[in-house]
Amino acid sequence: MGVNLWGCEGGKMGDKFYVKFLTIWTSPPSSLLSSTLHLPSASSPISNQDSQSRTLEVVSDSDLKFLIDNLDEKRNEDENWENVIDKKNNFLSYKAKCCKSKDRPLKYLSTAVFESCSPELLRDFYMDNDYRKQWDKTILDHVQLQVYTTSGVEIGRTLKKFPLLTPREYILAWRLWEGKDTTLYCFIKDCEHPSAPRQKKYVRVEYFRSGWQIRKGKFLVLPGRDASEIRMFHQEDAGLNVEMAKLAFAKGAWSFLCKMDNALRNYSSINHPPSTPSVSAATLIQKVPPDLDYRTDITSAVPTSVAYNDESRKKKLLRRPSKKFLAKALLLLGGVIYLCRAHSALGTKVTMACILTKLRKRDGSSRQSSHS
Repeated sequence: MGVNLWGCEGGKMGDKFYVKFLTIWTSPPSSLLSSTLHLPSASSPISNQDSQSRTLEVVSDSDLKFLIDNLDEKRNEDENWENVIDKKNNFLSYKAKCCKSKDRPLKYLSTAVFESCSPELLRDFYMDNDYRKQWDKTILDHVQLQVYTTSGVEIGRTLKKFPLLTPREYILAWRLWEGKDTTLYCFIKDCEHPSAPRQKKYVRVEYFRSGWQIRKGKFLVLPGRDASEIRMFHQEDAGLNVEMAKLAFAKGAWSFLCKMDNALRNYSSINHPPSTPSVSAATLIQKVPPDLDYRTDITSAVPTSVAYNDESRKKKLLRRPSKKFLAKALLLLGGVIYLCRAHSALGTKVTMACILTKLRKRDGSSRQSSHS
């Protein structure tokens, strides 16, 4: 199902209060529980025609449209969003915000930028659940349940541990798309599967909607950077207290992202085990429909710290005087100093001040003309 940015380790709060969670919501309304999809049984974990029409309803192009709509921040301007995190280091920039919904779980939007990383590497890292079990110690187990080769839908079961709480069980279906300029999408949602009956020793997560978009660094309005951006939307009910989990996320998400970044840097150098499924949603990636592909180039909100640093560099460069201006200033300044030595009257000093003021104005106007 891919790495979930909301699964993180919280820092210390008061005594050693460590919180590891996948996100944060109270129990959903009964109307939401009815949206869980039940899949028919399949004789093989890889299917191409059996119940294909039903599987298209699990994760469809309408879910992709839902994801694109929610990633478009201009469409969400009327909602009351609360900034949670905005941090960066030399390899990673990350920001996240949350919004309370009237009749649905709390939703999150996040933007992460990974330096020196291609979109394809970031996609493979996110979709490698076997590798995630090595670096994310909150994952107890993950197993692939079924893959539908025609639609590209994959279904899996994940167990996640929570300190002092019953482990959570996720039965999820997901699908990947590729748009123009190699923009990548993934949408994940809850479902039911006959190979994963409910067990009393786990709490089944009833509502889960999550998705991401990965694209090249050229979309970051910072040319020349070898970077990839992932933007994520997330809504989930894991049966946890909203405010406590939100606080734990704010305290622990950055450390989890740094840990994930370290795992990403090591990913390309490791030998991937042969147990990794040869057929998966990542190998059966679909094309973004033409009526949605035009929207894959929506401008993203660059993490504030990155944009600020780039803008400050531009301002510093603009404040530097040009060589031509310096040459003229030195020549005139030498003449003025000579006049001051010969005539120490107040009028000469006033003349010097006027000349310097004009030079500044000329330099400013010449810069404006060069930019226009």
